[in-house]
Amino acid sequence: MVESVASEDTKALICVIDDDDAVRQTICRILTGAGHAVVEARDGRMGLKVIEHAHPTMIITDIVMPNREGIETIMEVKQRFPNIPILAISGGGRMEPNGFLDLAGKLGADDCLAKPFRPPELLRKVSALLLPLEEARRIA
Repeated sequence: MVESVASEDTKALICVIDDDDAVRQTICRILTGAGHAVVEARDGRMGLKVIEHAHPTMIITDIVMPNREGIETIMEVKQRFPNIPILAISGGGRMEPNGFLDLAGKLGADDCLAKPFRPPELLRKVSALLLPLEEARRIA
């Protein structure tokens, strides 16, 4: 698990869960380049531990992973931490990515993104999910 600590200058603390090291590290670079802090995990089981410890603002999770699938992770996070927005990502595995992503949306993911994606697509999705949280914080 690698962490970049959130400070007053960061926009949000985002937990990135993906078993593919290259994908996870790329997502983390995109997010930190946009001013976010990140915590990361290689699977859903580790991701839940990171979420309990770090209390992220948002979660990005792959769907097809060992040790704990993204679908199971999404369901547990929504049960235990219902206010944390979740962006589900998937390349599909043996199935079309949209099949997994449709299921993820029905089971609690707030938005979905098929792999491969471009950095601006990812950042648009992240911004859209964080906007209501930022607005609520400004009002409070």
